[in-house]
Amino acid sequence: MFIRPAAVQRLTTTLGRRSIIVAGHSSRRAVSTLTLSRGNTNNGVGGSIIDSNNFKRPQTTTINNDMTSQQQRSSLSTAPAPPSAPPAQQISSFPSIVIGPNHKLAPQGSFAEAQAAFLEPPKETVETLLDQLIDLKVGIVAHYYMDVELQGVLHAIKRRQMELLHHQQLQEEDGGSGSGERRIPEYPLVSISDSLKMGDDAVQMCAKNNVNSIICLGVDFMSESVSTIMGKNGHGHVPVYRATTKHIGCSLAESAEGDNYKAWLTKAASSGKKCLHVVYINTSLETKAISSSIIPTITCTSSNVLQTILQSSAQIGPEELQICYGPDTYMGDNLVSLLDAVISSGWTDERIKEDLHPEHNQSTIKSLRDNINVYPSGNCVVHHMFGHSVVETVLNDYSDAYVTAHLEVPGEMFQIALRKSLDDEGVVGSTSNILNFIERKVEEEAAKVGNNNGDDGKKRLKFILGTEAGMVTSIVRSVQDILDKNACQNVEAEIIFPVSSEAVMGVDDDEGADTTSLGVVPGVAGGEGCSTAGGCATCPFMKMNDLDAVHDVVEMIASSSASNELQLSKHLPPNRLVGQKFNGKDAIELGTEPIVYMRELMKEKRLSEVLVERVEQGSRMAA
Repeated sequence: MFIRPAAVQRLTTTLGRRSIIVAGHSSRRAVSTLTLSRGNTNNGVGGSIIDSNNFKRPQTTTINNDMTSQQQRSSLSTAPAPPSAPPAQQISSFPSIVIGPNHKLAPQGSFAEAQAAFLEPPKETVETLLDQLIDLKVGIVAHYYMDVELQGVLHAIKRRQMELLHHQQLQEEDGGSGSGERRIPEYPLVSISDSLKMGDDAVQMCAKNNVNSIICLGVDFMSESVSTIMGKNGHGHVPVYRATTKHIGCSLAESAEGDNYKAWLTKAASSGKKCLHVVYINTSLETKAISSSIIPTITCTSSNVLQTILQSSAQIGPEELQICYGPDTYMGDNLVSLLDAVISSGWTDERIKEDLHPEHNQSTIKSLRDNINVYPSGNCVVHHMFGHSVVETVLNDYSDAYVTAHLEVPGEMFQIALRKSLDDEGVVGSTSNILNFIERKVEEEAAKVGNNNGDDGKKRLKFILGTEAGMVTSIVRSVQDILDKNACQNVEAEIIFPVSSEAVMGVDDDEGADTTSLGVVPGVAGGEGCSTAGGCATCPFMKMNDLDAVHDVVEMIASSSASNELQLSKHLPPNRLVGQKFNGKDAIELGTEPIVYMRELMKEKRLSEVLVERVEQGSRMAA
């Protein structure tokens, strides 16, 4: 069984270049989860780290009347703080985008202006690309962190397809022929999601739309994973194309690809203890395969990582099992901080059994905490930027804002969101968790205010976006839909980008322009989107995917020439594991094994008996 959604709910109540540069990209075609919040009905801890469909929600969200709010916050602040990201210069204010009624957008600051520039794409661009996807039977799966120009077009394509589908269905209900010979697919041809769902959506596009090819917009391990998941579901014959022939890396994934990571796993596997490697889904298939050849391994997402370690500990034994979590150091340290908060907040054994996990108590939670071995040298270049100066500005200048933070962010930012969530004013979790939290808050306020046009009813909700800025496109679309649905004229949502002053640079105007005024865009010379302090406002790897590249791939698919087919072959995902064996086992099978184990855990709510036996056998062999 898993930790219940009530668990963390109750825990938290006790405890351009000037104008065309978009997040470091210029176009030649066109200028918990851990969700620590009450009442979130989405999957996860309080919303997404846990599968909420399996548990009823509490009748109340208030407990521990013997603890004051100050005591709750104090118990959290005493937990050891993980290492901080590099400090940066003092920040006076953050850029933001205000989303208002009637699709009004008001960007504040040059960085926000760059983000907002392409949120409303040209209709012709949308219609042309949608026609090509339908006619060629091509699907697109993209990560949330895509370039905003590209995301704007993709969102518009998905919306337009659904409009055409609805029109087709109405015509057929009236006895017409719908769109004639040209059928609008029932399943969206475009999906924007987190990395795991990208593969699931690709499978659905194959099964329901019978697509001939998939374009995967993300980093290389994502296209590799999408292709593998499709193959496991009987669609291995459908090619997956990347947007570029170049290698698209990932700082986090690559931190697990060196000798240090293998040495870390080997040391744990030879310790004589029962060991389970919980590896973040955002790693290459090769990392998963090599890991599986060294130590029993299961993947996790930022949404299910907490349930994974809790169930593993309960099922195998908290005093016996050592959980090796990697490669994301910040996420691992944040998980330890959460367990510290459970312990220090004074939960009784009965309360832990009832609200956290039926097979855990104070003693077992302490054992679990003490037996988590976090890889010490892995982080995401984007989430690494949320360091001390960003934290100070959030605390000093944005006390009235909701704070969202991805589980991968440094401990200081994590602690702010954790403390904010005590009053349902923050969320920590995956990209989906963050989006769900913002949607819920806007929905609640819109339903409350409604269409009250009086000045007294006006309300602006502020959200610190503690993750990659590319998420803003999905957020804008969701907020706009909510305000439209509620016919709400008096609610605004301000999305605030906590961008360090070292994560932006001045940009000269075009030749002949006034050079006394410099624009500001994310990045430093020689590394667009990145800070000299080590962090990025937007992911420079994700921004290697752009609208021009998508057009190029689609045009190559449309052509049947030998030269284009040869060029398309260069867009296929990495195939480093083809024909390889590790310890006598097929490398691809080893790489997919941890994903299969995770799928079974999500479905059955228990670890696979095969995986448990591997853990037991591994300890006997080491001994």
